[in-house]
Amino acid sequence: MEFNWITAQEAAEAWGITDRRVQVLCANGQIEGALRLKRGWLIPKGTQKPADGRARNGRKPAVRPKDNKDR
Repeated sequence: MEFNWITAQEAAEAWGITDRRVQVLCANGQIEGALRLKRGWLIPKGTQKPADGRARNGRKPAVRPKDNKDR
């Protein structure tokens, strides 16, 4: 029997990201056709990984150094 859905965990493994990130993408509506089923997400099989919109202009977000001054 073949199913037309994959779980968030299966999508995460296929896309090389964490399952939590896939859940956030689903919750934000960035994965078209994703359905919430009780406590999990069902994603249509064959769905492509959405673009990562967190970075601007194709660059990684800047990381600020911590302030290590003695108080």
